[in-house]
Amino acid sequence: MSDNGTKVYQEVEWVALMPEDDLSALLNRPEFLDDIADGSDEDSVEQFASKMLEDERAQQYQSALTSTRVIKEFDGKAIRIPGFIVPLEQNDEQQVTTFFVVPYFGACLHMPPPPPNQILFVEYNEGVALENLYDAYWFEGTINIANHESALGTSAYSLQLDTVTLYEE
Repeated sequence: MSDNGTKVYQEVEWVALMPEDDLSALLNRPEFLDDIADGSDEDSVEQFASKMLEDERAQQYQSALTSTRVIKEFDGKAIRIPGFIVPLEQNDEQQVTTFFVVPYFGACLHMPPPPPNQILFVEYNEGVALENLYDAYWFEGTINIANHESALGTSAYSLQLDTVTLYEE
């Protein structure tokens, strides 16, 4: 809280929400993945799994993709973070009331979901009039460590949302 009683939000970058070794593993993607052509014989879970067993860096990468490890210092902190909405539920007025906040467009929909420690779960009774999935927003609220699973992904954090506004530079 500030002196006048208003909540002060710390602006946070997504990478701050994940342990450094998870980030390092994601940034150092195994080189063999770049050589696999879509639809080829090597483009299969079985082939990937066999290479993973042989390659320590690949094991770290795979672990980081599904990591629910969090930064405990964020628990209960008021934050401001940019992101995109992945709708989970909406009200009768077609406003999104339950959703994930993710760092990039298309996450959970058109590509593999981000790691759970890069997804925020939100229940917002007021609802958001989501006109376009491509729109980015600023989210302000209190972050908590809490896993939530959905068919679209798993989050390692939840956000008690105070405000949501269209992202403008």
